[in-house]
Amino acid sequence: MAPSSPSSSAPEQQQAFSVDLAAAARRLLAFLRAAPPAWVGPRSVRRYEELWLPLAAAAGEAAMLVPPRDVQLVWLCHCFHHESYVSYCSSRFGRIICRPSILDAENEEYAEDCCQDVWAAHYPSEPFDLECNETEGNSVDNISYDNASGEIVEMVRRYAGLSARFASPFVREGVYHVAAKRRYIRFLDLVKKVACTATELTRLVPSLDILLMWLSHQSFPTSYATDMASMAIMENVAKLVVRFGEEVGEEVIVRTRTLWEEAHDEPYDMAGSEVDAAAVRAAMEAFYWETAASEDDANRLYKSLQPRFIMEVYVFLKGELDKEYITKDFLRLRTQRCYRSLKLNKTMSNLACKNWQKTWHMYCEFATRGIIIEVRRTTSGCFRKSKILENISFSWSDMLHEKALAITEELHGRMRAMASISPPVQAPYLLKCVPDRVTDDSGAMISVILRMRGYRPQEGRWLTRTVLDHGGRECFVIRTRYSSVKSAHIML
Repeated sequence: MAPSSPSSSAPEQQQAFSVDLAAAARRLLAFLRAAPPAWVGPRSVRRYEELWLPLAAAAGEAAMLVPPRDVQLVWLCHCFHHESYVSYCSSRFGRIICRPSILDAENEEYAEDCCQDVWAAHYPSEPFDLECNETEGNSVDNISYDNASGEIVEMVRRYAGLSARFASPFVREGVYHVAAKRRYIRFLDLVKKVACTATELTRLVPSLDILLMWLSHQSFPTSYATDMASMAIMENVAKLVVRFGEEVGEEVIVRTRTLWEEAHDEPYDMAGSEVDAAAVRAAMEAFYWETAASEDDANRLYKSLQPRFIMEVYVFLKGELDKEYITKDFLRLRTQRCYRSLKLNKTMSNLACKNWQKTWHMYCEFATRGIIIEVRRTTSGCFRKSKILENISFSWSDMLHEKALAITEELHGRMRAMASISPPVQAPYLLKCVPDRVTDDSGAMISVILRMRGYRPQEGRWLTRTVLDHGGRECFVIRTRYSSVKSAHIML
């Protein structure tokens, strides 16, 4: 049977937004990665309220101007509270002040240069960019600062940890944004459904990818207002969706997962799209490194090494099992290529479930090509062997071509298996040093002498070590010449 991807609903196929959410998400992440000033606070709010907003209102909607970074952060935080922002702009300017639709780095840099000239012409005594020595009185904790709105400062305080929330290395990949947009549409559809059917207030907690799309959408207030009005869910989203930084109980998260699965027949927590912030930290600790977090090609620094790509993998199971052989049957997961000794077994006794159950969670190298799930039955005998009854496979390449980054397969009659992956990202290099040989200056091998000395280095001899990468390929050779007991010469 051919693999199937999670089904597409009618709202998903028809919904079109007035802004490119994938491009908006890329720009938002780029801004957050650029580490906005840590001193953003009341002074920045004053610059935003008294200097920037009047300037943006006078420039008109067609103006392509990008404010200073501290002001831009305050502007974003204000836009993330859409109802408050619309009310503020309407009462003060009579209309919504929209952020410019700049979705690429080159145009943004040009717009910032233009804004510097306009800023200098209108406010010659106020610097465009705040330097470290100009931040006195701009602490986020100092909310009583004169002329600064305490409500907006509190918004800035709430989103102080937003950059860390999106620090996962998967989040910046383009295919991640495509999958996130699909789930965001489904989430809005769920909000509308819950608002129509729920008899009591039901809060919904957005997962990491949905939160990214929601904030990216809100960062363009006019487009967000237009789209929410066309879907007739503006008030429902404001009332039901849990905002970033808002604390809720575990029962709210469980309820969100249940409603999502009932509506879409797929798990809510997909690979790279967790609800819990601790899962993001775990992903970073698993293989995160500084070079991989940048937009530069890390492999340019190490051209002689083969890059290594890793992805997060979830495997879910749902359905019923044949109870006759439930004590003898078990599942085994292994990779299609490499790591032949990897065999992850799960007994069948606790796998039967009416809801999707996360069975395996792992990080795999893209070079493994995919995973294979085998249904095996233990045979009688003293060696405890087993035979294969059925197997299904999931290919990384096939899954990356799916918008959902997931594929569902039928397994063992009445069960279904779903594999979900995150986009592959470059991971740290794994190097292994293996002993090679001992030679003299001419390169002749003299391992016999080394054995006679109890494998201790001998003066005037060369010790050779070959360094292999994660695929077993030779990277380089290290030769060390011991000239005395306390000194050595190393040559690559």
